Amino acid sequence: MSYEYVLTAEFSASPEAIFEAWLSSEGHTAMTGGVAHTSPEVGAAFDAWDGYISGVNLEIEPGARILQTWRTQHFPGDDPDSTIEIHLEAVPGGTRLTLTHSNVPDGQTSYEEGGWQSHYFEPMKRRFGWLERDIKP
Repeated sequence: MSYEYVLTAEFSASPEAIFEAWLSSEGHTAMTGGVAHTSPEVGAAFDAWDGYISGVNLEIEPGARILQTWRTQHFPGDDPDSTIEIHLEAVPGGTRLTLTHSNVPDGQTSYEEGGWQSHYFEPMKRRFGWLERDIKP
């Protein structure tokens, strides 16, 4: 069995800035603190957090949406990859990111219960918050 959940977070950066960082090896590494190898190309494989996460870009809408397969080293070997869909929406002062994580293997609840927040959203808020303050007059 598998399940799905949705998380949201807001950042002080444009949808384009978050989109570009997510799909750039250097940007993804800087935004999370974990080494990443990624590409903005559909069909390209990626890894993040020093190889802990791996997947493939399935669909890309520049500045708006990213659909990727997603697998961690903790997924049981016979479980299929999960899927993440990132929607980026401009809001006053920044971007609302809505993450839908589907086909998550049962027992892999740590991602919903703090993994995304501590390994992505909190570092992203520090990174993009600093960048926003840095470029304001």
